[in-house]
Amino acid sequence: MAMAFIWIGIVLFSLVFSLFAGTSAEVGKAALDGATAAVKLAIEILGPTCLWCGVMEVMRRGGLADGLSRLLRPILTRLFPSTRHNADALTSVSANVSANLLGLGNAATPLGIRAATAFSRDAAAGVATDDMCMLVVMNTASIQLIPSTVAAVRSSLGSAAPFDILPAVWVTSIASVTAGICAAKLLRRLWR
Repeated sequence: MAMAFIWIGIVLFSLVFSLFAGTSAEVGKAALDGATAAVKLAIEILGPTCLWCGVMEVMRRGGLADGLSRLLRPILTRLFPSTRHNADALTSVSANVSANLLGLGNAATPLGIRAATAFSRDAAAGVATDDMCMLVVMNTASIQLIPSTVAAVRSSLGSAAPFDILPAVWVTSIASVTAGICAAKLLRRLWR
């Protein structure tokens, strides 16, 4: 709700300032151009997004996603201690991390919501557990092996090699996840 007020404030400030500066025509044109560019970009990345969601579905049906989940279980049970006793949460977290590894944030979101719901069954009403906080950190700073959405945007904007960012993505995503996990573990201990 607060973000809605912030956005409304920014828009109103911009409109009032443009009236005083005498640039209301330019602001109106920029708003329409931006809306057109947003729709065009959404349509252009729809194909690659559908492709990678399809790849994820093939992986799931072929058992590769389950294999990846089994491979991730030892790490995830250490990061999320309550999943040792909550198979539904572990399955959802594993699927969420797998989708994030493939750069499918839009596919990872419902899986993250499912995992948070599974974690909330063991929590007091309105209180985020340590595992829920770790899930938010892991989902927000996800490690991406294949940044499909970013590559789709780069491709739609005319990049000749949309995947040439892979080394930079790997380094930064590993660094961000490591920093997030360390911060979550430290704050978990300090908060107690």
